[in-house]
Amino acid sequence: MLKLMKFSRLLSVLPLLFLAGCNMVVMAPSGDIAMQQRDLIVISTVLMLLIIIPVIFLTLFFAWRYHRSNTAATYAPEWHHSTRLEIVIWAAPLAIIIALGAVTWISTHKLDPYRPLDRLDAERAIPADTKPLNVEVVALDWKWLFFYPELGIATVNELAAPVDRPINFKITASSVMNSFYIPALAGQIYAMPGMETKLHAVINREGEYEGFSANYSGAGFSHMRFKFHGLTQEGFDQWVAQVKQQGTMLNRDAYLKLERPSEKEPVRYYAGTDADLYNAILNLCATPGKMCMNEMMHIDMMGGGGKESAENREKLRYDGRHAGGGVVEHGATVPATGVPAQVEPPKSTDGGMQHDMPGMPGMPEMDMQHEGHSMPGMSNGADPAPAQLNNNN
Repeated sequence: MLKLMKFSRLLSVLPLLFLAGCNMVVMAPSGDIAMQQRDLIVISTVLMLLIIIPVIFLTLFFAWRYHRSNTAATYAPEWHHSTRLEIVIWAAPLAIIIALGAVTWISTHKLDPYRPLDRLDAERAIPADTKPLNVEVVALDWKWLFFYPELGIATVNELAAPVDRPINFKITASSVMNSFYIPALAGQIYAMPGMETKLHAVINREGEYEGFSANYSGAGFSHMRFKFHGLTQEGFDQWVAQVKQQGTMLNRDAYLKLERPSEKEPVRYYAGTDADLYNAILNLCATPGKMCMNEMMHIDMMGGGGKESAENREKLRYDGRHAGGGVVEHGATVPATGVPAQVEPPKSTDGGMQHDMPGMPGMPEMDMQHEGHSMPGMSNGADPAPAQLNNNN
């Protein structure tokens, strides 16, 4: 009996041990946007529990009240309808759905990550002379790169901002999609190559907070974390001075080395950066010889570049930048290796004459010049120009 009592006490302590290991930062954040999101979670949960708890209670009550051996319970086999009961059954869920819909609609607009902030917290508006801190974020494999364009500095895996100063984030990625997330500051938002997302937030308390990628992006994903420091204005100024004192130069060559996949990357400081490097990363043209996406879109908008733009094809190849030069198995594809699939070309069956489709090794080809006919925009022995850059008009 004594052993049974000790075992029961141990079981009663186990839930407390699990709770002690939980990080409740989502429910106890330090930034106003995250606090509003926390409130939305609480309100939605309470509204749903208004239905869930009565249903669970009534299920147990009916099972007890109308069990077979209870002869005192009313037995009405012919009962089939009650207007009063129908009103209760339908009106309560409908009211909760309307309330949830209203809360969701309001919060969707109020907490839009692209919407600039209109307050520091629930009790303070943003002073008229407050200048937001602009931060440009790049998700690399597997680390985070932060630009401070107005300060001329950059950091890897470390972010800092003054308390009670709005932060305007511009977010992109170098290769694959990630998710930028600082639970204490604001909700997560995706970082995608060739695209820019935005996030507006403010930190209201000093402290060191965890930031990470909330979207799986490969082998080094679990270590793709960084520290976010909420500092006083004086502490932030000291941090900036430290970055400028200890940092090196982030030019194109340094960035291309940093961009290569690596895990558990240490914190790095850069006292200066190349002008317009972030925009080059955003437009996928940080690598020399690549055409920027905004240039390509401008050509498309103008109606295309004509046949003379066929040489742009190689400038628009962005996949396989980090592919190795080793042996590639047959059938390997371009996105995986950066080289065309190695497929043996079919042997000729027409007495030694074989025709290849331009730009497609190993594929039987139609003779484009046969009997004086040719396909528009294509010529024998040469790769066709990209469709979007091959407007003959």
